[in-house]
Amino acid sequence: MDTNCKKYKFVNSQTGNTIYYHSIEEELDELTLREHLDKIKAQVASQNGLYVDIVYWEELKE
Repeated sequence: MDTNCKKYKFVNSQTGNTIYYHSIEEELDELTLREHLDKIKAQVASQNGLYVDIVYWEELKE
C-alpha cells in the first residue's frame, strides 16, 4: 500500500452518512488539495441532490 495515498470521506452533515470516498495518490500543497476536495465536494453534492454546504469532507486516518 502506498503510504503517500491519502483517503477522504464525504459526509452528509444532516444525516451523518458517508456518501462518497475519494483517494489522492499525489502530493499536493494545502491550497491545491483544498481546491481539489472542494471540487469533488460540489460534484458529490450535485450527484446526490444536496446543497453543497450540507456536505463536508474529512481525511480518513488509519
